[in-house]
Amino acid sequence: MQNFCTLFNSCYLSRGLAMYNSLLLQGADFHLYIFAFDDDCDAVLRRLQLPNATVISLGEFETPDLLAVKPGRTPGEYCWTCTSFTIWHCIHHFSLDHCTYLDADLLFFADPSVLTAEMGENSVLITAHRYSQEHDQSENSGIYCVQFITFKNTKQGLTALAWWMNACLDWCYARFEDGKFGDQKYLDDWTERFEGVHVLQHPGGGLAPWNVLDHTFKNVHGQVMVHHANGADAPLIFYHFHDFRYCAERSFRLTAEQYRLPEDAIRLVYGPYIQSLARAEAQVSKVSPGAVCHEPPMVLKWIKVSLSRRIQFGLRGRYKNYTKKNALA
Repeated sequence: MQNFCTLFNSCYLSRGLAMYNSLLLQGADFHLYIFAFDDDCDAVLRRLQLPNATVISLGEFETPDLLAVKPGRTPGEYCWTCTSFTIWHCIHHFSLDHCTYLDADLLFFADPSVLTAEMGENSVLITAHRYSQEHDQSENSGIYCVQFITFKNTKQGLTALAWWMNACLDWCYARFEDGKFGDQKYLDDWTERFEGVHVLQHPGGGLAPWNVLDHTFKNVHGQVMVHHANGADAPLIFYHFHDFRYCAERSFRLTAEQYRLPEDAIRLVYGPYIQSLARAEAQVSKVSPGAVCHEPPMVLKWIKVSLSRRIQFGLRGRYKNYTKKNALA
């Protein structure tokens, strides 16, 4: 049994549900503890009655320490502050031997048990950003990404987790300051600071817009395979859909404009993600018609600022990182 936890509010409901469904689809033996960060999200998740999930409300989770810092942090900064606390809550409240935190905007293309199995006797698993050269942001954003991080219920695991919790209580903001950024830069020295920390090596874990240019993708008998520029081939385990946005006019921004996405990634990775989101939206609609399950649509300002962009987007249904909903169906 793999124990996972995640957190999201109504603006990420379709993403979180798509992630849950992808774990089911891959046949993973798992349980997902979902921390619902607003009442509407909590209500919808409980109506869905997800068999492999436990829904946890803020009232069940928030500690006096968290409530004390909450007013001084943005919603996003508060979510980052809470990440380590969700793992601690799950391990202690549900007597788990381990727990892996997942960002809500991941999608699994294969069973992730191969990733946690890689830990061996280690107590903490962290994943590197593995930035491509042209997108290296490690100096400000960190060497490692919080996206998929595991702690075992051991002395080594809990020592590292408690240190991270205290650090995030003290400072967790969406800016680079004194070598810190959010909850993430704290991980930079963990392989030296703590014992029993393993850095994920599997090439199919942790694919994202900031490293996708170093990879190619192909479908082999229904399994998406990833090939790294260094020659390694492996099944794609999960992809992180960083900066994916719902947009106006039934369209999406696949990721921020600064990133260039290869065509094979758009077809084999982003196409299935859009389909997964549509299925999640339909699930929500069945139990709660009219419920909010994503952020307010972003206006297509970047497209409409240029006549040539508007024309290409209108004719093809796609322009660079922007796509109409049916263009990748």
